[in-house]
Amino acid sequence: MSPQTSLGSLTFRPLDPLSDAELVHSWVTHPKAAFWLMGDAKLQDVEREYMAITAHPHHHALIGLHEGEPAFLMEHYDPRHVELVGLYEPLPGDVGMHFLVAPTEAPLHGFTRAVITAVMEELFADPATERVVVEPDVANTAVHALNEAVGFEIAGRIAKPEKDAYLSFCTREQFRTALARKAAAR
Repeated sequence: MSPQTSLGSLTFRPLDPLSDAELVHSWVTHPKAAFWLMGDAKLQDVEREYMAITAHPHHHALIGLHEGEPAFLMEHYDPRHVELVGLYEPLPGDVGMHFLVAPTEAPLHGFTRAVITAVMEELFADPATERVVVEPDVANTAVHALNEAVGFEIAGRIAKPEKDAYLSFCTREQFRTALARKAAAR
């Protein structure tokens, strides 16, 4: 369970690939989600994608709720089996992650930072998680800044079939240090 933030509560529930497909489709096809690489996806494509994720033993999708209302998407995966296979040598306790904040006409200042913080807290709530792994597109400067703010460090550039990415890692200790740094800056 994620904490209450100054912007309200952020919680998670499993994504239902059929009942959530229309909502998720509207998020992943929005121009703001260009780096999600689903801009031309049809509703059936989104249903199929999330049915496959839901059925996969090493890949999971969650809907993030802000004050009980769907507001973001989170995926986490085992990089030994999904997404990064053969692109780096995973360590025990590595967990891969993607997140997407829903487009809105009334953005809240600091909301995306609160979301990535809640996502990281959710992942580190599992004692088996030692390190979070991400692979954002090298051109996604906004997410690089967010990742750095919560403790990620870029390990290097990797070539994935769909993009060039910065392989980045954040240990539990790096995350705690980043949170402490933010708290001290207030």
